[in-house]
Amino acid sequence: MRKNYLFLLGTVTGVCLTLAVGGPIGQHWMAAARAKVENDVYSQLNLFGEVFERVRSDYVERPDDSKMIEGAINGMISSLDPHSRYMNESAWHEMQDTTRGEFGGLGIEVTMEDGLVKVVTPMDDTPASKAGILSGDFISQIDDDNVQGLTLEQAVNKMKGPVDTKTKLTILRKGSENPIYVTLTREVIHVRPVSYRTNGGDIGYIRISSFSEQTGDELKKAIADIQKQIPAQGLAGYVLDLRNNPGGLLDQAVSVSSAFLARGEVVSTRGRRPEETQRFSAHGGDLTKGKPLVVLINGGSASASEIVAGALHDHKRATLIGTRSFGKGSVQTIIPLGGDHGALALTTARYFTPSGHSIQAQGITPDIEVLQDVPDDLKGRAEMKGEASMRGHLAAEGAEQTGSQSYVPPNEKDDKALGAAFKLLRGVAMNAGGAAATSTKTTAVPN
Repeated sequence: MRKNYLFLLGTVTGVCLTLAVGGPIGQHWMAAARAKVENDVYSQLNLFGEVFERVRSDYVERPDDSKMIEGAINGMISSLDPHSRYMNESAWHEMQDTTRGEFGGLGIEVTMEDGLVKVVTPMDDTPASKAGILSGDFISQIDDDNVQGLTLEQAVNKMKGPVDTKTKLTILRKGSENPIYVTLTREVIHVRPVSYRTNGGDIGYIRISSFSEQTGDELKKAIADIQKQIPAQGLAGYVLDLRNNPGGLLDQAVSVSSAFLARGEVVSTRGRRPEETQRFSAHGGDLTKGKPLVVLINGGSASASEIVAGALHDHKRATLIGTRSFGKGSVQTIIPLGGDHGALALTTARYFTPSGHSIQAQGITPDIEVLQDVPDDLKGRAEMKGEASMRGHLAAEGAEQTGSQSYVPPNEKDDKALGAAFKLLRGVAMNAGGAAATSTKTTAVPN
């Protein structure tokens, strides 16, 4: 089973040259070319072995062989793209704990950018969110130790630790001249992937914050409970909030999409060989019985979030409101390496929506764009750069898109996108600016 995990951000460009060669001369040329490539590879491996032995024998202090090998592996994988990575045994177990939805730490989704740890989003009701850490912040020091030079796993491990112990973070925030110092107390982080409520007695609001192993089942429970609270004739529809959701497991994205689709393709994945193409279809039927649906997205909606938004949009099942999504459209296959050697998260394919749209470095564009009013002290950091702006990203199959607002007001009354969703579901036609329409150019919620 393929699983997708999000740590966001990077850039890479690939160039492919195809040659058509026929006849005995062509076959001989191709065989010679293959032999040359293999010889070159073995020559490079011999070079690696020579350097490794030279370091072992001549370095000023006796080096740790296992650390050198792990460093070489990390260097090899990091040269590919920002989402491929090697996990040693410890990191592999920690990632499994995270996808199960419970781990110890601060409650921050992070990635690595320009040698620093970048906050993708603080999780709701965790030490990080309570301390005021914001999406887009950079962590330059952890307990007075510089982050520069650490791998993402090393930095994450430094932030984790026993419950009730403290750690100090140095935060760099765009628009702030001086570093921000925060001290946080570690807690057991229980990831609640789904939260919900009824709004005004006629709308079911569902927020999905991550795609962990429990997300699909928790969504089904949320829909069932909403239907118990609001009689069918009084239910105007649903709002599915995927803003600042960094993604997670592919199978959970399919499960979430299936809860709103009666049938049809959810997503396809395409690798470098045509026979590797896989298609994933909706299963189980539309649990909402065709009720109108609005999906909220923004610059922090990535990966699995984009799969769900793209599928529901392409099947004309939902209206998308907010700002363009992040654009993380690559698949990471988790490959356990056996024994105590951890696992490899290797980028193996790209995602495509049912209509054939590539998410990679392009994202999903909402039907109705709604920009939030950003407080003066947060201006300059209200945008997420997106996949296309990051070093090492896979090239888009079309025009790349960068930059999209990711700010969500903490107070619901200030949330313009959510307000637009409620109005739309209650029958107020909306124009492209998110306000009530005064002309015939409107976007309606599909039934």
